[in-house]
Amino acid sequence: MNTKNVFLVATVITLAAIYVFFFTDWFKPQHLEIFHTSRSMPASRFGPRVRAGNANTAIVQFGLNGAYRLTEIKVIDLNQWKTNPSVLPMWHMVTDSNSVPVKIFPYGVAIGGMRPLVGNEWAKPLEPNTTYRIIVSSGKRTGEHDFVTIAKSERDNTPPPARPVRAANARPANTNRVATVQTNR
Repeated sequence: MNTKNVFLVATVITLAAIYVFFFTDWFKPQHLEIFHTSRSMPASRFGPRVRAGNANTAIVQFGLNGAYRLTEIKVIDLNQWKTNPSVLPMWHMVTDSNSVPVKIFPYGVAIGGMRPLVGNEWAKPLEPNTTYRIIVSSGKRTGEHDFVTIAKSERDNTPPPARPVRAANARPANTNRVATVQTNR
C-alpha cells in the first residue's frame, strides 16, 4: 500500500472511533432513571413489613425506567447527609445473589431476594415534609433521586362513609335498560 491509502485507512478508523465514542452509549456509564409518587392508601395493602412512615405521611412509591434485578437500595435523609456524609440510611437493602426484577416498589417493602444490610433492621418511618435521597443499584447501573414526603390531608385520614343498607327484598332500579326507539320507514 502506498502512503495515500494508509492515510485514508487511518482517517476512516479515526473518524469511526470518534463516532463510536461521542455518538453511542458504549463508553457512557449506565444510569437508572428513578421517579416517585406519593399515595394515600392503606399500608395494609402492601403487607406486614411496610413501615412507610408515621401516621401522617403518605406512602411513597418508586418507579424505574425498566424492570431491573436490584443489588442495593438506600434511602437517606438529605439534610442530615449534607452535614454528615456518614449518616445511617433510613432504609438499606442488599442482595447476595439474585433479586426479583422490579419496576415499581413502595418504600419499606421487602423485595424478593433482598435483605436488610444490617441484621433485621427494616425501613425507618419517614417524616412528612422532609427531603430524602434514594440511591438504587443494579449491577453496574446506578441512579439517584431526591424526593420530598408529603403529609396526608385530613380527607385521607377520615374513614370512608358507611354504605346504606338495603332491605333484602328491595330491588335496585334497573339502570342498564336500553331504550329502543322504533322508526317508521
